[in-house]
Amino acid sequence: MEAAVLPIPAKVQRRVSGIKLFGDGANLRDFELLYKEGRVDGFTTNPTLMYKAGITDYQRFAHDLIDLIPDLPISFEVFSDEFDEMERQSLLIDSWGEHIYVKIPVTNTRGESSAPLIRRLTAEGIKVNVTAILTLGQVAAVVDALEADVPAIVSVFAGRIADTGVDPIPVMMATVGLCSLKPKAEVLWASPREVLNIYQARDCGCQIITATPDILKKLDMSGMNLDRLSLDTVAMFYRDALAAQFRL
Repeated sequence: MEAAVLPIPAKVQRRVSGIKLFGDGANLRDFELLYKEGRVDGFTTNPTLMYKAGITDYQRFAHDLIDLIPDLPISFEVFSDEFDEMERQSLLIDSWGEHIYVKIPVTNTRGESSAPLIRRLTAEGIKVNVTAILTLGQVAAVVDALEADVPAIVSVFAGRIADTGVDPIPVMMATVGLCSLKPKAEVLWASPREVLNIYQARDCGCQIITATPDILKKLDMSGMNLDRLSLDTVAMFYRDALAAQFRL
């Protein structure tokens, strides 16, 4: 007699209270689905994600995304290595809409700080998302450059910190403390590796976490009974073995 095959578990929870979820990627279809399902509070992308997605026209992609999602914050990144050109690109990107944040790398490829540029941009009221931050020294320099009354995002790559074998939680908690000096600054936990990171980011006091659609979809398992999850996993193995028509 064949064992019963259990149904795929019902969706349990799509959101985590106390933290904003941003979708990360460069696929318009994925972003549109996340938006329509109400899973996220904003979106981020970067040149690497866009390159991997085969995007060749930056402005067309950006405007297509803004047309799809006109009322949530979206971060678009500059891609020059020279600060004068970064500034020109920042002004252009900022002109695309009131919900746009301009992503600025914390340094250029020569390791020169972007803090002076960040200071100029925020003094003009431009909302920045400072990215690729990994150290508290970088956080301090960025926070010092921000305007107190201009919204900004401070993106610390907690996942990359963890990849080096260092616990990112103390860094993130200290970042939250530093950013409290600028009331409109929000801390973003970047490069999460698993759903647990969403809860860790919330418990650290981060206001935002950005995650890929695959991670966000796993939130449907939130609160699921582990015995049930174990049984569903066994059933999955069984279904797939039948589908593969394995024989011994």
